[in-house]
Amino acid sequence: MTFTQRFSRRTIALFWLGALAIGIGVLIKYEQIAILYVLATVFLVGLLLIVAFADLERVGRGSSEGVASGNERN
Repeated sequence: MTFTQRFSRRTIALFWLGALAIGIGVLIKYEQIAILYVLATVFLVGLLLIVAFADLERVGRGSSEGVASGNERN
């Protein structure tokens, strides 16, 4: 069994969240705020690049209509 077969996607996401929280906590404890600024900038640029190159034209309108119709309850 591989790691992804043992744990669900939610559990893996929680592992990542915990690891990041520990890493940030360690950097704050040792007063390495400059490293946090650089990491935050790099991750923000990465996120913006992902959004910039996302192929939003191929997103189906049917999936967004289902979400909108589920929110409109009388």
